[in-house]
Amino acid sequence: MTDYDNFIGRVKELSLIGSLSGLMGWDQETMMPPKGGKLRSDMMAFLSSQAHSRMTDPVMGELLDSLESQNLTAEQSANVREVRQSYDKATKLPAELVEEKARHKSKSLQVWQEARSENDFEKFKPYLEKTVELTCKTAEYYGYEDNIYDALLDIFEPGMTVSQLDPLFSGLRESIIPLVKAISESPNQPDTSFLDIGKFSEEKQREFSMKVAESIGFDFNAGRMDTSTHPFCSGAGPNDVRFTTRYDEEFPFGCLYGVMHETGHGTYEQGLLEVHEGTPMGQAVSLGIHESQSRMWENMVGRSKEFWQFYIEEFKNCFDHLPSDLNVDTLHRAVNTVKPSLIRVESDEATYNLHIMVRYEIEKQLVNGNIAVGDLPDFWNSKMEEYLGVTPPNDTKGVLQDIHWSMGAIGYFPTYTLGNLYAAQLYAAALADDPNIPNKIAKGEFTALLDWMRSHIHVHGSKLLPADLLRQATGKDPSSDDFVRYLKSKYTKIYNI
Repeated sequence: MTDYDNFIGRVKELSLIGSLSGLMGWDQETMMPPKGGKLRSDMMAFLSSQAHSRMTDPVMGELLDSLESQNLTAEQSANVREVRQSYDKATKLPAELVEEKARHKSKSLQVWQEARSENDFEKFKPYLEKTVELTCKTAEYYGYEDNIYDALLDIFEPGMTVSQLDPLFSGLRESIIPLVKAISESPNQPDTSFLDIGKFSEEKQREFSMKVAESIGFDFNAGRMDTSTHPFCSGAGPNDVRFTTRYDEEFPFGCLYGVMHETGHGTYEQGLLEVHEGTPMGQAVSLGIHESQSRMWENMVGRSKEFWQFYIEEFKNCFDHLPSDLNVDTLHRAVNTVKPSLIRVESDEATYNLHIMVRYEIEKQLVNGNIAVGDLPDFWNSKMEEYLGVTPPNDTKGVLQDIHWSMGAIGYFPTYTLGNLYAAQLYAAALADDPNIPNKIAKGEFTALLDWMRSHIHVHGSKLLPADLLRQATGKDPSSDDFVRYLKSKYTKIYNI
């Protein structure tokens, strides 16, 4: 057996443990009985300790040292590079910290679900305090140069730092806030009265959204859709991809666009090459790139006029209480309503990044010790008022709305904004290669766009670093230019401003 064969065998064992953890996490969100929480916490902690011990095995380090001095193929080198990064991080963390984080995550997630449903931040507060403590310990072990938050950003988007994000967010605010103000002052507001006529049954929402997901290209023989408190995508490889949604019978677009969002994640996972399954070459390169796929399908496709040209009759047939004269223009303008709102996952694409900025500012303050967890509800509300001009009436619609902190995913939120920027840049590149993509979408033909993403993003796995992959796919460095151009072009037309 060669060093590389030995190395890949070990890497695939680690991948199997990750797949088991992913499936148990999905089950915890969708199927697990409430009393199963304690045992699930122990199971997750056990798997985390097993993964950590395998990753930090001195033999893994010896193999990496050996392979880094050998002549490898580009794909083999990518696998070694990615595992080296994981190895270096893992060897910096004590095994007991890894196990403690996994056990706490499982407990914290369950308590967050209860606290959110009961509007009881105090119930979740001690768990979030512990999460912040464990997160800061992790960051200190990893190390950083300028800001402790940099160590956390690097987990989710390699190479990203506060010094890069701060000016990026500042520039976006300068572009977005005036645009949102002009939209709010426009007399040409969308007509959404058709949403008040009757209820949109959960059954019909599920039926319609699943048809859309399948049309886009999600393979339900290699995946499934379920219900959870917070929509997410998980699974165990390209042939077992699971995503969830949630329903509101007063508002069908929350479900639809949640499904399209998670379908974007799902098609990325299903588009990874099976031949590389269990290795970094068979994994998505970063959360920012992952998010680009979900935001593109949700917004640039799902909220386009062409999408509704194809789906309007099926939508009206599915929800037969809708007026027969509901037309594409009314529907298109309605789903692009811009109005500052409380819930991030239900916000419009013009104000969405302002939600991310709220969370980004809070996370930086938390891990730098500038704000206490107990002050979060008031701090959250003040930032929502400052950035979006709205104040949550309770903590369920405020500080408790997102799942991420219960899972210890501090440093994750900025990848959502990066995903928006990457999505616009990739979509613009796809249109440059095939200007007929919008016309094809109007006919219900999504294959051209999906195939472009398959060949330019999905099949490469983690062969390239995120910025390099984007540069190769679009011919340009990562930038916010295409996103700002897309927003201004779209909404000046819709609102006639």
